[in-house]
Amino acid sequence: MVYFGINSSYPKSVIQTRMTRAKRTQAPKIEVHLLREGIIESVHQVEATVCDCRGRVMLIAGSYETSTFIRSALKPFQALAVTSTGTLERYELTDKDLAIMCSSHQGTIEQSRQVFNILWRADIEPSALQCPIPEGKKSPLQHNCSGKHAGMLAVCQQRNWPLNTYLHRSNPVQKLILNKLAELLQMPGEELIGARDDCGAPTYSMQLRQMATLYAHLASGSNLDLERIVRAMTYHPRMVAGDGGFDTELMRLSEGELVSKSGAEGIQCIGRVGEGMGLAIKVMDGSKRAKYAVAIHLLKQMGWITPTIAEALAEDFMKLSPYKRLETVGELSML
Repeated sequence: MVYFGINSSYPKSVIQTRMTRAKRTQAPKIEVHLLREGIIESVHQVEATVCDCRGRVMLIAGSYETSTFIRSALKPFQALAVTSTGTLERYELTDKDLAIMCSSHQGTIEQSRQVFNILWRADIEPSALQCPIPEGKKSPLQHNCSGKHAGMLAVCQQRNWPLNTYLHRSNPVQKLILNKLAELLQMPGEELIGARDDCGAPTYSMQLRQMATLYAHLASGSNLDLERIVRAMTYHPRMVAGDGGFDTELMRLSEGELVSKSGAEGIQCIGRVGEGMGLAIKVMDGSKRAKYAVAIHLLKQMGWITPTIAEALAEDFMKLSPYKRLETVGELSML
């Protein structure tokens, strides 16, 4: 088993030498097995990549060149439109407001009120939200992406950009977000393939190494706007998902050492705060349960969480019932 983190027994010089000589772009995939009373019932295949903020691939399972939509794991970077334009200061928004902008929340009263607070301070009516009203709910404020939408609207209000087209790729707020992504990835923005997420906002297709690089930047502490986003998410993890949500529980238990954001269709991204390292996970069949299981497994392997934290998370996310549990087979490999 290979460990990479603050507890690694490998000298940095050895790691760098091995990386320099390596030419592989892939390694065996990880599998997550659903066991029913110890018998395999289903198998999920998973790919994962660890990068630093220079985009160097440190560890892989599967291929780091696999491309897929980043989905809601993009939200902390969409929030850059807010932190980089003075919108927070203009409307006296707090870190708690910023955390809900990065969230895929549960639509609780507390979370919906936080979204309303953003709109109220920016003098925007809730009817301006173009995210759908969730089934069985009464307001778009309860949609799990409403915080992100409120942040985009607040930027448009602050800059006198059109509110009614804030989701269009031609709107300046979406161009600003794309430019921020391109800057972090050191590539032309037009090379990123965009599509509408389920909430109507643009999301982008990226290689796993690009996602991991973004989260390495997020966690590096070298960018003041990103550092504020990390602080908001880790100080207010309950806003980011909610009680019982994986991102919330992981950030609570790691006490600010990890920043975590899930995305639909089997996406999970995590950054190691202060270390400038990012992990991106893709479950090939899109399973939610499998991404949490493999995240726990890999974080423990790399020494990013303690065995005690891993056990606590496994109790909630790997033991599905008295008769079913998840088992992860495989590990990250060094290039």
